[in-house]
Parts: sequence; C-alpha cells; structure tokens
Amino acid sequence: MNYCSACGQAVTQRIPDGDSRLRYVCDHCQTIHYQNPNIVAGVLPSHGSKVLLCRRAIEPRRGYWTLPAGFMENGETMEQAARRETVEEACARLGELSLYHLYDLPHINQVHVFFRAELADLDFDIGVESLEVRLFEENQIPWSELAFPTIRLTLECYYRDREKQHYPVHNQSLPPSFAPPPKNDS
Repeated sequence: MNYCSACGQAVTQRIPDGDSRLRYVCDHCQTIHYQNPNIVAGVLPSHGSKVLLCRRAIEPRRGYWTLPAGFMENGETMEQAARRETVEEACARLGELSLYHLYDLPHINQVHVFFRAELADLDFDIGVESLEVRLFEENQIPWSELAFPTIRLTLECYYRDREKQHYPVHNQSLPPSFAPPPKNDS
C-alpha cells in the first residue's frame, strides 16, 4: 500500500500507539489501514452418497475440480456467501446448511469455512464460474484434479465422517506446505 484510501496522501508503515502490529498509517489524516484475512465460504453439497463438484472456469486453478466456494462479500453472512457461491457455480439450491469445516491459512491471510448441505433438488447446471458440474460417488472423485488442498481435506473428512454418520465441526490450521501443486500443462 502506497497511498491512503481516505485522503490520497502517502502512507508509512509503523506500529500505531496502543497497537502491537505494524500497520499502514496516514500521517496526514491519521487513518490506520487495517488489513485482515479474507473469508472463503463454501459448501459440500450432497445427494445421497454423491457429492456435487464443479470444474473451475476461472483462475486460479482453471480446469480443476472444486466444491462451490468463494470469497465472502461485505454485507453477507457466511451462510449467504456459501449459498450465493453455490448458485454462481452450480445453479443449485440447497437445504439446511450445517457448519462443517474451518481452515486457518495464515500464510495466505485466509480462513476457509465449509458447510454441509443436501441438494434441495437435482435441478443444477453449469454456472458462470464453472466448465462442468457433476455428482460423484466417492470412488469417482477426480482426486488428482482437485483445485485446492482444503477441498481434498474436506472431502476426505466427509467420507470418514459419513461412515460413522457423525459430522462434528472440524477446525485445523494449515501450514504453507499445503499450497496446491503447480498446474501441469503438458
């Protein structure tokens, strides 16, 4: 950050009085610019033993499979964001959402939150951010073509929990080593 979004003057990095972290501060208007993590909200939509996945039509990881998910917008709840992303990516309607998995990714300043939900019906379609949308049994999931580590971990956890028919809320912090592998274009 170079300039203050409040007055346009140059900013400096310093620890403001009463704070303990380095922040961008405008010495002209005294605005402190806080930078906070982004929240990604998503859903693991299911129908019986099948899970709905979307093949991404956008970067990053275009062409890879994912659960419907994306950045939360200002003015919406996590549940609203998860439902919106499901409509944008899969034109799908969901039943009741249950909080399922939270991932802390401090190395990229993100928190990923996934809900579980049954599809309200099978009237889903390719959304504006998807190339393809399909229901998969566990043995059909394209495991080597999943877009992000949190997608793989959520699916693996879901199938373990499904065996027991017990779905607790999970929470884990992921280190930088959980970054997706580079795309192989060969």
